[in-house]
Amino acid sequence: MKAVFKWTGLLVLGLVLGIALAVWQIRNSGLGNDVRVGPWITGRDIGTAHADMKTRAVVALRGLLALPAQEARYFTAATDSAGAPLSGKCRYALTGGMIEARWWSVTLYDPGGWLIPNRWNRHSIGSGRIPVGRAGGWTVLIGPEQQPGLWIPTGTDGAFELTLRTYRPHGTLAHDPARISLPTITRGECRP
Repeated sequence: MKAVFKWTGLLVLGLVLGIALAVWQIRNSGLGNDVRVGPWITGRDIGTAHADMKTRAVVALRGLLALPAQEARYFTAATDSAGAPLSGKCRYALTGGMIEARWWSVTLYDPGGWLIPNRWNRHSIGSGRIPVGRAGGWTVLIGPEQQPGLWIPTGTDGAFELTLRTYRPHGTLAHDPARISLPTITRGECRP
């Protein structure tokens, strides 16, 4: 009888650990991981019928209301262009140019995929905010203190992630995202 309890306990422990590992892996996965462009990561199959079960689970958890691939392509960045983790204590310059999409936005999230509260209630910058004539070369500042111009507050001293959403992608962005140029993320000064 003791052997039955022992094996049942081990079976239950194995199931609990397996489920916990699966949940942890899905919660800590970005939106895809097979295409890297500088610090930005995406998946070729997000929003397509070819997506595997893990990709579908990550999108269901972190990509709520994600659109089909022909309507939108999503990129995430958890590091700057030098590979250092993004920190709410630091200032960053997000510098880019033309993006082959009808409209795009960059939004700041915590590592769990939630908006980080801040006193300005500002979490995102969209291409509509880029001044006319500057679409070929623009900079958005990211940091804990208010800054002039285009700025997204970090709202935290901890880690954060950026999500770049491109709507109605066309050209190379739509067909081969590994060959495009995306904004660079350059770290500036950091608070102690």
